[in-house]
Amino acid sequence: MKGSWALVTGASAGIGWAIAEQLAARGVNLLITGRRAERLQALKQQLVDQHKTLVEPLIFDVRNLKQCEAALKQKISHVANVSILINNAGLAKGADTPWTGKPDDWDQMIDTNIKGLLYMTRLVLPYMIQRNSGHVVNMGSIAGHWTAPGGSVYSATKFAVRAITDGLRIDLGGTNIRVTNIEPGIAETEFAHVRLGDEKGAAVYQGITPLTANDVAEAVVWCLDRPSHVNIHELLITPVAQTGCGPAYVHRQS
Repeated sequence: MKGSWALVTGASAGIGWAIAEQLAARGVNLLITGRRAERLQALKQQLVDQHKTLVEPLIFDVRNLKQCEAALKQKISHVANVSILINNAGLAKGADTPWTGKPDDWDQMIDTNIKGLLYMTRLVLPYMIQRNSGHVVNMGSIAGHWTAPGGSVYSATKFAVRAITDGLRIDLGGTNIRVTNIEPGIAETEFAHVRLGDEKGAAVYQGITPLTANDVAEAVVWCLDRPSHVNIHELLITPVAQTGCGPAYVHRQS
């Protein structure tokens, strides 16, 4: 991996930030994307100072195709050399039923988790196909296997990530390009706070030892590090306390 280029979406916090850190530690050059310019600049400075790697922040919203196209065009010489695409940007909003949910929340989840992933894949993958090498890693979720109360739309987006990943792998059959779906369970990041607000979000992690962003990032790097003839189709990762999706399957210590 050393000396190669990776593009990591949603790198301004959480799992995306941790993936960028671990790739930089292995000498990978990075295109890091997100909406928060200050966070991406801080990450760039940290990685350059610690690892002397090349880091280029790209500020845009993956939900907007024109923004995606314009941002990548700015760094097209680097984009053309990307051999690792990490489609990490994603979120959940609300925990409502389909008959009480907010359509704006649905749109944000669908546009980020599904369409944003598709936009970035459409813009980066052709360069990998030209070189007949590369690795696409999509960030799925345990919710792509099982649904939970109040999570039907979020789960639907992660079921879609799973389907897109499997379909992409089939469509790339006969090439040397690998495709992996990483599916974390409860990981302590901004995720629950964005979804539920600070008070309810903090409660998600109480009474358990959740995954950390670094736990998930290490799994991503492990998949990338496999020999070139080995592809990890999907990797489902949970804390020991979580045996399924939803509050009924999380065993909390009092």
